Amino acid sequence: MAEICCGVVSESDTSSNPCEQSSRAARRRRMEIRRYKFVSGVASPPENAEKRKKVEACTTSVSRDLDNALECSGSSDEEKVVASLKIAAKCRPSTSSNIPEAFSEFPKYGLASVCGRRRDMEDAVSIHPSFCRRSRETDGKLHYFGVYDGHGCSHVATRCRERLHELVRDEVESMEEWRTAMERSFVRMDKEVVAWSEGGGGVSHCRCELQTPESDAVGSTAVVAVVTPDKIVVANCGDSRAVLCRNGKAFPLSVDHKPDRPDELKRIEEAGGRVIYWDGPRVLGVLAMSRAIGDNYLKPYVSCEPEVTITDRTAEDECLILASDGLWDVVSNDTACGVARMCLRGKRLAAAEAETDGSSSSDRACSDASMLLTKLALARHSTDNVSVVVVNLRRNTCP
Repeated sequence: MAEICCGVVSESDTSSNPCEQSSRAARRRRMEIRRYKFVSGVASPPENAEKRKKVEACTTSVSRDLDNALECSGSSDEEKVVASLKIAAKCRPSTSSNIPEAFSEFPKYGLASVCGRRRDMEDAVSIHPSFCRRSRETDGKLHYFGVYDGHGCSHVATRCRERLHELVRDEVESMEEWRTAMERSFVRMDKEVVAWSEGGGGVSHCRCELQTPESDAVGSTAVVAVVTPDKIVVANCGDSRAVLCRNGKAFPLSVDHKPDRPDELKRIEEAGGRVIYWDGPRVLGVLAMSRAIGDNYLKPYVSCEPEVTITDRTAEDECLILASDGLWDVVSNDTACGVARMCLRGKRLAAAEAETDGSSSSDRACSDASMLLTKLALARHSTDNVSVVVVNLRRNTCP
């Protein structure tokens, strides 16, 4: 049986060709161009070369299979997504299981943020590994993750991305109590946004200036997670959400601030406001959330005060998902955790891509999870911007 052998054909080999031309130029061209010939009775290539070819072919097919599985729409595509993830899990090479993850220094995370079917991109994402260290927590640094979903325009979400982590750091380093520190950070951020917008704030390029000269009708949700060596502190203001995946189950670490939530409805009415149902419950028939940073024209009905949860980390914690409502409107907590877990399990120790300055690392499995969740939201016809952050919480190795 004939096999293909790769190599340059020498001049002596070409001399046996009955069709050979006598010209030296022709022989030279044959030596340069003829890279393959059929040879019978030649041994197969080494086993390692075959394995490398299979790995390369598998890697190429994985990305193609994942994209194909997500092209369809509707909730029935979830099974195809999971099947594609299983294919990826089989094809991904794994590294040595003896390598510690060292989360306290270099957290593994992935993010994806897309405009989707909206005209403008109004989401913003902020990630700051090792952004501060509390004096009483000497065993590790603190890591900051935030997702901001703007409305009216993008400049409040952008401002939160630039400044909120700095305000949180100032409060955390000067105070011992987590809840008070987070609440004070959000209030300071809201005051800065209002003053910045009223003073012009350099937003002359924003389309919102054409709608309201002082940009009072612009705001943003904010869900922030500070991960310490032993705790997960989440502060939420609006309808973005943080979900913890622990031992295969989804545990929401925040509750959406919707105007028809009983306690929120009571607070709004006691402040003299109303919730009007106009394409869903809205504060004064305008805003579809009851808490946000900015939106000065709807105060005090729309509050900037966050709800704070403090959760102890355990050995069963797998990952943390932060996302805007573009994901949560069409994907349940359980489904999101299932997709993220499948990606993390597909690679025992995903190779971390350290930043050039060595201050953070981005994990391939977490990046795959955030990308797939974004694609799943779009496949299910999410009409909003979609931003997703996935943080690997495993202390040693992935399951």
